Amino acid sequence: MTERLCLAAGEWAGKGEKFEVLSPHDGSVVGEALRPSSDLIEMAVEGAVAAFPRMKGMTTGERAGILRRASALIGGRGKELARLIARESGKPMRYAAGEAARAVHTFSEAAEECSRLYGETIPLDTSTPGEGRMGLTGWFPVGPVLAITPFNFPLNLVAHKLAPAIAAGCPLILKPSSETPLTALLLAEILIEAGLPAGALSVLPMTGAEAGRLAERPEIAKVTFTGSAEVGWELRRRAYRKRVTLELGGNAAVVVHEDWGDIDGAAARIAVGGYAYSGQVCISVQRIFVHNSIYAPFMEKFVREVSAVRRGDPLDEDTGIGPMITEAEACRVEEWVDEAVSGGASVIAGGPRDGAFCPPTIIENASRGMKVACEEVFGPVTVVFGYDDFDEALADVNDSRFGLQAGIYARDFGLIRRAFETLEVGGVIAGDIPTFRVDRMSYGGVKESGSGREGLRWAIREMCETRLLVLS
Repeated sequence: MTERLCLAAGEWAGKGEKFEVLSPHDGSVVGEALRPSSDLIEMAVEGAVAAFPRMKGMTTGERAGILRRASALIGGRGKELARLIARESGKPMRYAAGEAARAVHTFSEAAEECSRLYGETIPLDTSTPGEGRMGLTGWFPVGPVLAITPFNFPLNLVAHKLAPAIAAGCPLILKPSSETPLTALLLAEILIEAGLPAGALSVLPMTGAEAGRLAERPEIAKVTFTGSAEVGWELRRRAYRKRVTLELGGNAAVVVHEDWGDIDGAAARIAVGGYAYSGQVCISVQRIFVHNSIYAPFMEKFVREVSAVRRGDPLDEDTGIGPMITEAEACRVEEWVDEAVSGGASVIAGGPRDGAFCPPTIIENASRGMKVACEEVFGPVTVVFGYDDFDEALADVNDSRFGLQAGIYARDFGLIRRAFETLEVGGVIAGDIPTFRVDRMSYGGVKESGSGREGLRWAIREMCETRLLVLS
């Protein structure tokens, strides 16, 4: 069987430097991937350009058929995919299996959405020059797309680039994370089996510098990036003449108001939102604002829930939290917590770091300027604040350079509406944590959390351009 190390314009392997992918849990070798040579990168670009007319000319039924077959194939290999995700990313199996199941839905939903690229009819006779005329609009694929994805969702965040590209009719070059390229390469194998045309997909585990140079090339019509704010905004600067979608970081907040009632349920859900996959999710709960009248009972339940999270091997079904992606990242989180403590904050749950493992940590008495409160921790740390006035809590949520999603636990619909109108975020989740996401919803941020929107309907349209036809 051909080694699945790198895919350039539909062809496996080739010239480049092999590197090992290591398990964050125990350092064992999960597999190998290939740093593509410059020749392979050029081959991928030429392949995408050559494949564009074929992709653009496919019928809606043909594109939907590929997506449906891919969905079925992913479902048939769900256990294999989940195990690979757990091994190369350190994500506990319970969450890795959920990611594989989401990818099944992502592709099937994309198959439905590609048949909903409706244009519209525009009456032009509202003024004298338009009398006897009408306008029609249609959606057309923009061309080759460069997609760059992070380590934390090595399957479903890749799926959120690939499935819309196929639905829109765009060839795609993918740069997966160097920590987790194997899942993306397996997905590429599945898509080839599903009938994706030759050249329409390349998966290149290249360096960030190589991806940056590729983003500037004139053959690339669109760049879609998920990752850190610093890298994303620099990428947009370099690709300023292109369409660019940025899904960046956050320090997501949740507000628990006094009228919610189910304090135990909120505390349990927030514990999931703060510590699932060691907090390495851009919409992980990081800042928690709790009304002072319910602060004590909430914290009692929350500390109990967090302390019960079970550490273990990611492949163990009972494991609730595993390692961070690298020991260096765990060290960074430890430094941020220590810095907060030195500044007067209190750690009420947590403990010492053990290699790449950071214990679930709860911090009180933090100031707003501490890194754990104002930056993106991207680790298993939450910071809790009390409040008396709901509007002040909303202002505190907005006191951030990020704005991805926020959660609001409140019964009063007037308060929910006020939060919706006030919060400077891409999404407000009422009655749940900001970590909530289903694959068909609009998803994206404001401020330094990004620009553009994902979610299948929105991502497909961001890979298309509208065109107007005027009829006499």
